[in-house]
Amino acid sequence: MRILLVVAVLAATNTLTNRLAEVWYVPLCLVVTALLLLIARWDGLTWSDLGLGRETARRGLRWGLVLAGAVLLVYGIGLAIPFTRDAFLDERVESLSSGELVARVLVRVPLGTVLLEEIAFRGVLWAMLVRRWGTTWATAVSSLLFGLWHVLPSLGLSRANAAVGSVFGTGTTGIALSVAAAVVGTAVGGVIFCELRRRSGSLIAPAALHFALNGEGYVLAWLVGT
Repeated sequence: MRILLVVAVLAATNTLTNRLAEVWYVPLCLVVTALLLLIARWDGLTWSDLGLGRETARRGLRWGLVLAGAVLLVYGIGLAIPFTRDAFLDERVESLSSGELVARVLVRVPLGTVLLEEIAFRGVLWAMLVRRWGTTWATAVSSLLFGLWHVLPSLGLSRANAAVGSVFGTGTTGIALSVAAAVVGTAVGGVIFCELRRRSGSLIAPAALHFALNGEGYVLAWLVGT
């Protein structure tokens, strides 16, 4: 019952975050994050169960710093290679002013996207599923839901990103294929995030990787497009 409640909250949130004005994104994410934590505590989960315990924070931070550096290295290689450089071209990022970029990277990504998604999928949902059915099922189910979470945000991906559009096309079929690819890709990413959560015992590790992928990606895409 409580797992279904979490899924219902996330489904409603996914719809709202993709329809409400930009200004409401972070406040909504913060409110929903607090609500999910309340449900988790109602379910009897401890802060350690959720990956928020003090005893694993330092280990998670070490993992996070290494992973953030690795992402920057990979992105740098991608920018240096002409074949993959076009993957950084995204109309949604190119149109941002410098102030909007800073707000996106330092506010929207960490306090909205990363906080909510990590607490929801690798914190609350994963811990609730582990308690009932074990790690394998917890990782599979939470990662599948994480992939589906990206259906709505990826609807305009093939038209906004030149590289994606060139691979899948910008017509109806191309949009469907790009959405399917985004769902599969983020589901696989969810598995990696869950494994980081399991190995480090802390949400800091997957959160740091998540922030690096999004935040560094925004900055580099903006620099390439301007």
